[in-house]
Amino acid sequence: MRKPLISGNWKMNLNHFEAIQTVQKLAYLVGKDDFEQVDVSIHPPFTDIRSVQTVIDADKLEFALGAQHCHFEDKGAFTGEVSPVFLAKLGVQYVICGHSERREIFGETDEIVNAKVLAILKHGMTPIMCCGETLDEREAGQTEAKVLGQVRAGLAGVTKEQVGAMVIAYEPIWAIGTGKNATAEDAQTVCAAIRGVVAEIAGQAAAADVRIQYGGSVKAGTIAELMAGPDVDGALVGGASLDPDEFARICKLGA
Repeated sequence: MRKPLISGNWKMNLNHFEAIQTVQKLAYLVGKDDFEQVDVSIHPPFTDIRSVQTVIDADKLEFALGAQHCHFEDKGAFTGEVSPVFLAKLGVQYVICGHSERREIFGETDEIVNAKVLAILKHGMTPIMCCGETLDEREAGQTEAKVLGQVRAGLAGVTKEQVGAMVIAYEPIWAIGTGKNATAEDAQTVCAAIRGVVAEIAGQAAAADVRIQYGGSVKAGTIAELMAGPDVDGALVGGASLDPDEFARICKLGA
């Protein structure tokens, strides 16, 4: 059985003092019994990562440290970018790549996302590779064509074993930060299609092992229904992860 992964993406929110307070409060709310049922990763802004890492290590917390983004090169003249080497040295375990905001606002292509997937894996971290469609694409009936095309492109050159250890997040662009989210049936349908294309690319074993998250205005009140079926293995949580009480309820899968 795949253990669910709940990932909190803090985006460009919380300075390092606020991040420390948030992690400490969350640690009181998510207990050992919860971690037996679910994995939890926290993805603060780059300036907060060292502070969050220190809290996790000092207090022996079970949260996995994550990053929101990285460059695909180890080093070079890329002002403002962050190397995957730096993240690995900080003990980062999960790195989000291909988030809809990176694709839509910063113009990241499928080829760039694939390069990042390979770089993250090269340095022993786990990619959370995002995919999703716009509202226009959804209304035109192009959801699966868009999403599955992104999955195929993002997994180019990735071994079967690596695919099975990855996380793929379906996050419809029209649901990010809008308060709207896909119905549980919609989420299950798309996530099942993602698992199907993973099986085509990397085989049934990888498809059984890969964790597929849903992301898009996830709340404590919707998480249980979203994860009721067999193909949603967790959530990539944005705004709700900034509230420790709400995020803790999501980590408890809505309980």
